[in-house]
Amino acid sequence: MSTAVIIHVRFAPDGTVTEIGERPVSLSAQQWFDKLSDKLGTEFQSLSGGRGVFRLTSDDLDSLQAGALQ
Repeated sequence: MSTAVIIHVRFAPDGTVTEIGERPVSLSAQQWFDKLSDKLGTEFQSLSGGRGVFRLTSDDLDSLQAGALQ
């Protein structure tokens, strides 16, 4: 059974990503956000203060992280 994972994102005033959780070292913060948005954009929730979260399963996260290493 998969567990729920929340990935926190912080944005700069210009909209670029400055911090994001669970990021593979091979990707920049912006690249990881773009990859998550492409695959799981409907799972993103905007929050106040230049923040947001992705809500996904651990299986989805494992799959995306493995794909980032290829």
